[in-house]
Amino acid sequence: MTIQHLLATATAALLLQAAQIPASAWWDKAWTARVPVTIDTTSNGVAIPDAAGNASVLIRLHSGNFDFATAKEDGTDLRFLSEDDKTPYDHRVEKWDSLMNEAFVWVNVPDIQPGVAKKLWLYSGNPEVTGENAANPKQAYDADTILTFHFNAPTPSDATQNANNATSGGTLSEGALIGPGMRLLGNTAIRIPASDSLKADAGQPFTLATWLKLTAPAEKGVLFDWGDASGRFQIAFQDNAPVLSILSASGSSKSSPSEPLPLNVWKHLAVVSDGTTTKLFVDGKEATSLAAPLPAIVSEAVLGADADGKNGLVGEMDEFSLAKSARSPGWIQLAYVGQAGNEASKKLIAMGEAEGGHGGGHSGALEHVMLFGDIAKNMMFDGWIAVAVCVVMMIAGWTVAVVKFANLKKIAIGNKEFQTHWRHVSADLTAIDLDNPEAAKTLGGKLTKKGLKLMADSPLYHVYHVGSEEIRHRLGLGKNKGQGLSARSIQAIRAALDAALVHEQHRLNNGIVYLTVSIAGGPYVGLLGTVVGVMITFAIIAKSGEVDVNSIAPGIASALLATTVGLLVAIPALFMYSFLNTQIKGVISSMQVFIDEFVAKVAEFYPPPGEAGLTVPIRQVRTPEEAARNEELGGNEAKTILASVTSKSAKA
Repeated sequence: MTIQHLLATATAALLLQAAQIPASAWWDKAWTARVPVTIDTTSNGVAIPDAAGNASVLIRLHSGNFDFATAKEDGTDLRFLSEDDKTPYDHRVEKWDSLMNEAFVWVNVPDIQPGVAKKLWLYSGNPEVTGENAANPKQAYDADTILTFHFNAPTPSDATQNANNATSGGTLSEGALIGPGMRLLGNTAIRIPASDSLKADAGQPFTLATWLKLTAPAEKGVLFDWGDASGRFQIAFQDNAPVLSILSASGSSKSSPSEPLPLNVWKHLAVVSDGTTTKLFVDGKEATSLAAPLPAIVSEAVLGADADGKNGLVGEMDEFSLAKSARSPGWIQLAYVGQAGNEASKKLIAMGEAEGGHGGGHSGALEHVMLFGDIAKNMMFDGWIAVAVCVVMMIAGWTVAVVKFANLKKIAIGNKEFQTHWRHVSADLTAIDLDNPEAAKTLGGKLTKKGLKLMADSPLYHVYHVGSEEIRHRLGLGKNKGQGLSARSIQAIRAALDAALVHEQHRLNNGIVYLTVSIAGGPYVGLLGTVVGVMITFAIIAKSGEVDVNSIAPGIASALLATTVGLLVAIPALFMYSFLNTQIKGVISSMQVFIDEFVAKVAEFYPPPGEAGLTVPIRQVRTPEEAARNEELGGNEAKTILASVTSKSAKA
């Protein structure tokens, strides 16, 4: 063996090995996630009899094979690339539901051969995609496709560039085989006007494909009627069995009926005319044929009934398409298995493990938050009313809570300041009552300006102020201070203190009712919104006759959102109310203890002359320094601060 031969052999081996290495290049770094998709026509997947050529392949996405959190909410960032990450494949998103994690995407895949595992990449995760670089859904079908109906609207529109839109429609079925479908009610006539693309020359190759589910016996009926008296092609039914009928200038012919179709079972029907023979395929297998080509046709087509709008079928239809070429048996088999949505479909079109997804994806917490946004999109007007009421209760309750927290903090500081000076009272109980014109002088500089303001917020001081007023009312400010207080007077003072306690208690609890309303009313208002939403959802289902998860789940989820909002109002309000109530009870308890202490000191400081050996002095002795400090502080400022206290007590 020569050296050249060895080099050639080694080079060939290296090239073969390189060809077998999976693509690792990343198409575009702006897309942060990708998933491998394999169309496997080998024995490991689903074998097809011959080449399928160019085909629009259905990719079913769900939470089990695709992470919807890596894509935009509307799915506009999806891109499909060849295995070498160089050739983009056009696609069309028929349905995208990020709430239910379900999507149906049609991809125009070229040159599908038998016995080959063809690989492509599904890219996602580019939140910056705009209209300038958006995909073109009209290119998701090859040039031979005349029209495609996905039945996304009551009056079907053509998904191809030919714009063969219907001029009449029917009733949609939300839970068909592939997204929404069309409900055939026996009088449903979907008319497709004549056009340059929707016409046939005599002997022209032709393919029709659709999914059909009969829900009532079809003794006589028409599925598709195309043409007029000069040339007509028709798919009719006799006793649930499809029959092909062709009328041309040379005469009319009709195929023998195929096997009857079972009721309530989706069946794939395909008609292929190659210019000499017209064949009918059911679920990818030939069912009947007619030795006649397609006649020349230039008039409109009618789907669901005959040209007169009569003899219609009763059932459902999904994914109707026409093509001006004779599709191969491999194409028919690929369409049937790929669109059926069964276990064979998963073998034929397999999704691999995702790569990337972290650069532009969402965190788990953000994904949950985004789900609430998707749910809110489906909420009805009744639910929004309940949510609005809950939001009003939340704002009122939380506002009261914030104000109460701030007030309780000032009260705690004011009580502490008051008790500091209260402990130093040794002779005259009214010594620290700033409403007493003599008291400002007796403070002797012990209170600062800041201390005066803090005491003004103290409920203890408010109660003390009432007690001091009662003492001065009975003893006066002059010569009667030494006569003492009788037991009846002390009892009257206690009654006044208890009344002041009730007023302070009302002031502390003022506004708390908004929190209790939020706690009790929030869940009930939310529940009302949920019940109404569920009722409306079931009423819509009963009216449409559709019972499937896709029609029920969005309405139920949006209805439950009202209860969720109600609980979000009640739960924080419950915690805030419990904390505030405990704090308020603590303040009230401290006032009750203070009242007992004050009454005891009144009895001790002001006994009647017959019960005490000495008259208790009313005034404290001041030093010259204390007097000077009192003049610096100023009795007028003390009066100003206490005026606000008196005003608060009067309002309470």
